[in-house]
Amino acid sequence: MMSDVQPPEIFDRKRRRALRERAGRRGGDAFLWAVVAAELADRLVGVSRMFKDVLVTGPMVPFAQQILHDRKAELTLDEFVEEDRLSFEPASFDLIISAGSLDSVNDLPGALIQIRRCLRPDGLFLGHMFGAGTLTGLKAVMLAAHEDNAAPHIHPQIDLRSAADLLSRTGFALPVVDSEFTAARYGDLQRLVSDVRDMGVGNALAGRRTYLGRDFIGRMETALTDRRLPDGKFEEHFAHIYMSGWAPSDNQPKPLERGSGQVSLTAILSPLGSTK
Repeated sequence: MMSDVQPPEIFDRKRRRALRERAGRRGGDAFLWAVVAAELADRLVGVSRMFKDVLVTGPMVPFAQQILHDRKAELTLDEFVEEDRLSFEPASFDLIISAGSLDSVNDLPGALIQIRRCLRPDGLFLGHMFGAGTLTGLKAVMLAAHEDNAAPHIHPQIDLRSAADLLSRTGFALPVVDSEFTAARYGDLQRLVSDVRDMGVGNALAGRRTYLGRDFIGRMETALTDRRLPDGKFEEHFAHIYMSGWAPSDNQPKPLERGSGQVSLTAILSPLGSTK
């Protein structure tokens, strides 16, 4: 069962929104969002049912039509929604797509519960977040560049197993969670930082910002030396966690009751010719 205790506010909600708004003003490439949108579109291709009312949130809003292909649906688009504070009525949508922002929500279990409640019975949730293993290189060089007390600049992410557990615990039926990795090569740190800003996924952690010093970037460049490849570039990784789950419905497939099987698993796994 989910706890009623309110989680701490790890992320600054105003800063989280400000990062996304800045990304919109920058008008950069944000190539990773195109990668995520294409993956979500591929996953939706295999779903034959029609969706009448669809909610798309976060960075996927500009890609809504691409993800939905030629499906005709009433779209609700909210780029700056707070997933753990949804204001929609229960059972409002047949499909909810929330991708690119769930890893920086203060109450992730609460957000998933609210998404499920906003779905009609047998409604589909498609989600994405950056998982553990994202920006490991940038985290490492920033940690090495600190001379005294290290301060967090990139929030931690959950792993695949934790995401799968959360999806089940929050009441989704037929949950599926999988991961993909994107590797990108950079010639300098500024280009990597620029890509992070273009996506609006910078440091949204709550608390005071610490002054890094004028030579902090120089120390980062020094720490990066050992990570450079023979051509002078370095590689950064982004771990994508994709989630899908259905709002429970009576017409969904149900697992068989324990002990109802007609064939022994032992017999299937026994070597050919075995009489045991």
